[in-house]
Parts: sequence; C-alpha cells; structure tokens
Amino acid sequence: MHSDPVWAQLFAEIAAIQTLLANALQRQLPLSLSGFGVLDRLARSAAPSNPSQLASAFQVTRGAMTNTLRRLETAGFVRISIDPADARGRIISLLPAGLAARDAAMAAITPHMTALTSALPRHQARMVVPLLEQLRLWLDKNRPPPHSDRHD
Repeated sequence: MHSDPVWAQLFAEIAAIQTLLANALQRQLPLSLSGFGVLDRLARSAAPSNPSQLASAFQVTRGAMTNTLRRLETAGFVRISIDPADARGRIISLLPAGLAARDAAMAAITPHMTALTSALPRHQARMVVPLLEQLRLWLDKNRPPPHSDRHD
C-alpha cells in the first residue's frame, strides 16, 4: 500500500464524496445533518438506543452526541428517559414529531438524491456498493481505540 497510489486516490475520492454529499444534504435539510442522522437511525431501529450506542455508531464523542440529543429533545423530536435497568443510563426514544421531522427531511433531500441517480446508473451503483460495504465493514471492525494519543 505504501507505494501504490491507488489507495491514496481511493481514500481521497471517498473523503471528497463524503464532504460534497454532506454539504449538499445540509443545504437541503430543515435540521442539522447530525440531528437528521440520529432521527433516521432511530426511525430505522426496532429498539431504543442509548447515548453511548449512538456516539459509537456515529463515531463522535459522547459529549457531542449528548449535545445533539439535547437539541433534538428541546425540539420535541426525542425523549431522553432514565434506563429502568440502570438508573445511571439513559434511553433515547423517537417521538412522533421526530419521525415527522425525519420524514420531512427525507422529502427535502429526495430531489437532490433523484438528480444524483442520473449521474450514476443503477447497474454501476450496484457494482460499487459491495466494495464500499466491504471497506466499511473492515474499517468498522478495526476501529482505532477511542482515546488515542494522536493529536491533530
């Protein structure tokens, strides 16, 4: 990998796509991208989550997730309640207003996503998805420790 430029190009392309897509979506969304992500995850999940699970899933600190959850709670989109199994823990539940906000956000980004599909035919997307999934699964399985000594 060290001398093969294809790896640098692959990761640069993925990073650029992530940045461009996040910026485009944020301009269309009626709420923050992080808030939308949490609402979408809760809407697709059968079980309630806790802040630690959500922070891990989104690769953010627990403090950052707590801030997002507080904003969503203030907006009336989620309920943060005490975990009956552990009074120190919290359970995050999606409220009907949160589901409606997530659905409105999905409707807001649909035109952009539809336009995007014209740039990449479905058969090509179907070829790329398994490769990206394989990379994501490996990266997820091999996450660095949460408290590294690395400084940016």
